[in-house]
Amino acid sequence: MPLLILLERLFKWLLLASLIGLGLGYWQRDTLPDPGFYAGDSEQAPRQTKTRRQPFTAHAGDQTYRITPLFDYELRGVVVSQHHSDDWKDIYHHQDWQDFLNIKDICVIWGDNVSSAVYQDLEFNNTTWTCWVYWPDGSTRRRFKDEQLSNNHLLADRPAVQQAILQARPGDQVQLRGVLASYANPGNGFQRGSSTSRSDRGNGACETIYVDDFRIVRTANSGWRKLYALCLWLAPLSALGFFGLMMITPVRRGLR
Repeated sequence: MPLLILLERLFKWLLLASLIGLGLGYWQRDTLPDPGFYAGDSEQAPRQTKTRRQPFTAHAGDQTYRITPLFDYELRGVVVSQHHSDDWKDIYHHQDWQDFLNIKDICVIWGDNVSSAVYQDLEFNNTTWTCWVYWPDGSTRRRFKDEQLSNNHLLADRPAVQQAILQARPGDQVQLRGVLASYANPGNGFQRGSSTSRSDRGNGACETIYVDDFRIVRTANSGWRKLYALCLWLAPLSALGFFGLMMITPVRRGLR
């Protein structure tokens, strides 16, 4: 069998395999693991203490922001959903507000919401401002503790911290340290505050955190994420090879 025909078939099966892997990886990469994955150490409530930090400035994009610390803050928990501020559907952060400091929002649970495994019976979704929780019935709703979830607007202007935040995905156990803060952009009048309670709800209930340190304690679904990343470049490469050879091999066959 001619070499070109063999290569065409190889690229065809490689394309099919990579498309299947891409679909499976995308579907599974943000699955929330069983509570045992977190080794029982996501039960501590966020720590909020009096701060001595004075207001300071931060720079992101070509903008300057004024940060006013409210409390020192530490959070350890499980990411259940997220929202990137540069998402193409988000017309507010960059386009309207010139807010390049809030790079990402993460919805985090801890305590009984983790240990009871109730999160596996819920659906979570982040939009521009809000973390939404959906439950199938009243019994599940009663098991869920509102005060053990927070939606967090993460502010970061240092590359190492920004990179760590952007790497976190749903299912990961994370730990962060910084300050609850209000912030403003004097150049355009934009400003945003922060909740200082875990029990409030509705408008203004999100925590706004200037992040000094961020780390992923446990990475969930690492195999599925690697498969997705591999297939993300393998699929177009194999498609290029397959369709390119498909255009060439019939001509070669006709000349035999």
